[in-house]
Amino acid sequence: MTDRPASAPADASDDARADAASGAYADAGAPASAGGGPAPTVGPPPGAAGAAGPADAGDDAVAGRPGPDGDVALHLEHLTKTYAGAARPAVGDLDLTIPRGELVALVGPSGCGKTTTLKMINRLVEPTGGTVWLEGTDIRSLPVHELRRGIGYVIQQAGLFPHRKVRDNIATVPQLLGWPKARIRERVDELATLLDLEPGLLGRYPAALSGGQQQRVGVARALAADPPVLLMDEPYSAVDPIVRARLQDELLELQHRVHKTIVLVTHDIDEAIKLADRIAILNVGGVIEQVGPPEDLLREPTNDFVADFLGDDRGIKRLSLMRVSQVALSRGPVVAPTAAPADARAVMGAEGTDWVAVCDGDRLRGWVGADTIGALPAGGSLADADPRPFVAVVRPDTTLKAALDGIVTSRTRVAVVVEPADDNRDGVRPDDARDERYLGMLTLDDLAEGVTR
Repeated sequence: MTDRPASAPADASDDARADAASGAYADAGAPASAGGGPAPTVGPPPGAAGAAGPADAGDDAVAGRPGPDGDVALHLEHLTKTYAGAARPAVGDLDLTIPRGELVALVGPSGCGKTTTLKMINRLVEPTGGTVWLEGTDIRSLPVHELRRGIGYVIQQAGLFPHRKVRDNIATVPQLLGWPKARIRERVDELATLLDLEPGLLGRYPAALSGGQQQRVGVARALAADPPVLLMDEPYSAVDPIVRARLQDELLELQHRVHKTIVLVTHDIDEAIKLADRIAILNVGGVIEQVGPPEDLLREPTNDFVADFLGDDRGIKRLSLMRVSQVALSRGPVVAPTAAPADARAVMGAEGTDWVAVCDGDRLRGWVGADTIGALPAGGSLADADPRPFVAVVRPDTTLKAALDGIVTSRTRVAVVVEPADDNRDGVRPDDARDERYLGMLTLDDLAEGVTR
C-alpha cells in the first residue's frame, strides 16, 4: 500500500479517501481516522430558497425552516433510527441542543443508542427520520465527505493507520484538503506541542507508541484541520485507569485552550461528570431521561432511572465538582505562639480536639498535640514547642473530593486551607503551607453542610 499524501485539492478520488479518514470504515474494523476541516458553509436547509440539498430528502427535510442560530453548534431535532428487522427504534424521536464550545456527554446503558446518535451526527449512520443541524445547516444538504471534514472524530484505541508514521497520521486530513507542505508541517508540530507529544515520536509508527500516546495522536489527528465539532466515541476505554485519568486531565486542559464543541460517548458516569459541561442520560431506545450540568443531575435526578444510573454515591460524586471556596470554613483550634499551655488546653476543650494549631498572625506554623503541650515547662508557651506540619493542605480551588481524602487520611482529621501570601502573588505554590496565608480549616461537618445546602 502506498503512502502518498494528496498534493491537490480533493477530487473524486480524494473524496473517497476523505470518507475513510473520517471514520466511514469504523464499523468494518478498518482504521478510522479523525475527520476535520473547515466548518461547512452555513446555508439554507433543504426546501428553502437557494438550498442545494439532496433530491431524496423528501418529507424528512424541514422545508423552509431556519436552523438554530446564536450560540448553538448542534441541534438534533426529532432524530430517529430504526434498523431493518428491529422491533423498536434504536433511537426514537430524540431532541438535543448542544451549545457552541461545550463538552456534552452521552451516557446510558447498553442499547440506549448513544453511539448510534453520535454516528448520525457525521452520517456514519443515516437517520431514519429527523434532522441534524450543524451551525444552522441541515447536514443532508452537504456532501458526506465535506461534512466529515468539518467534524473531528476520535474512537476507541485511536484507530490510527498502522502503515503511516505518526506525523503522517496527524496530517491525514490536511493532506486530503491539499494544504501546502509547509503549512501541514507547521500544524503537526503545533499539535504535537499542544498534546505533549515529543518530537521524536513523530517519526515512529503507531505500534511503537504506548496506548496513551496513540490516543493523543488520535486527538491530534481529529484537530488537525481545526474542525468546529469533535466527536469522541469512548476514546479512553482501552487504556488503564492511571493513563485514563491523565488523558482526561489533558482533555480538560485542551478544551480550556481551544474551546471546541465536543460530543463524548462514554459508559463511565464518573468520566462524564469529570469532563462534561452537560450530561444527557439516555434510556434504551434513545430516550433522553435528563439533560443538564453534572451538578444539577447529582443534586436532583429527575426520576428513579437517573438516580440508579448515577449510583448510590451521588453525594461523593458531587464533591468532585465542588471547590473548597464554595464551603464555609471553620477557624479551628488556633492559638498564637505566645499562648500558655493552659490557654491551649482551654481551646482544645472548647473545640473537642487533642491538638491545637499554632498561627503566627496569618501564617500557620503547624500543630501541637496534647502530650507535647503537657510536657512544656511551667511558665512556658507554645513557642517552646516544635509544631508538626499539617498533612492535608488545600487551596480554595481544590475539589472537595480531594479535601475529603486529605481529611480522612490525616491525624488531625482536618484540611487546612491556605492561599498565596501578599509576597507570593505570582501564584507559585510553596512546598510548605507555613509560607502561605492561613484561611481556615475544613472538617467533615463543613463538607457535609456544604453538600447539603
